[in-house]
Amino acid sequence: MQSTAISQTPIENSTEPKIQTNDLLSISLSSLNPESNILFNSGMLLPANNNNSSSLYKVNEGYLVDKNGEINFPVMGKVQLANLTIEEATEKMTTLIKKYVKNPIVNVRFINFKVTVIGEVNRPSSFTISSERINILEALGLAGDMTAYGRRENVLVIREKNGVRTAARINLNNKEVLNSPFFYLQQNDILYVEPDNKEKLSQTNLVNRYIPIFVATITALAIFFGNARK
Repeated sequence: MQSTAISQTPIENSTEPKIQTNDLLSISLSSLNPESNILFNSGMLLPANNNNSSSLYKVNEGYLVDKNGEINFPVMGKVQLANLTIEEATEKMTTLIKKYVKNPIVNVRFINFKVTVIGEVNRPSSFTISSERINILEALGLAGDMTAYGRRENVLVIREKNGVRTAARINLNNKEVLNSPFFYLQQNDILYVEPDNKEKLSQTNLVNRYIPIFVATITALAIFFGNARK
């Protein structure tokens, strides 16, 4: 792009993440019936304390999507949610729960939506994404950006979906990366920044070349000042 140019392109490669096997989901219910809330939230009754006469309950930590793409939900049993977006899963759970609860408000979220960034970055790690939407540039930002040795033209994205592992290489120096189906990351994607071994080796050799000179200089100065004090 020219420095004075403004580019506007329709976003066509953004897709909603879909629920997959081994995803962990948070499914919460709110209604006017406290008993139903406890029941469908898999709550555990706790004794009332002195400050509050009402019973308290602890919400379930999450629902694991099994190998068949199902979760085990209270009262209803097995519910198929794999390959649905969060919005679709929310609509489905709301429809099913309406058979038991009047006017329920259902909220479905990913608990384990994370991406992993490794290789030539400053802070390699796995990052949990609360917004459930992240692109490659944002993920690199979380990892503190690439180091000076990272190959920006050859970033690897590894994705597992429906039992298939896909690997794709991305060139961040080309604006076409913005239209890549891998520009927006999905849950459990791995981003690997390959090192430029030639540049790294060159810098290492340069440092190694000057270390003896540096050491010799320090030694000579130490001897000189040592003799000067005598």
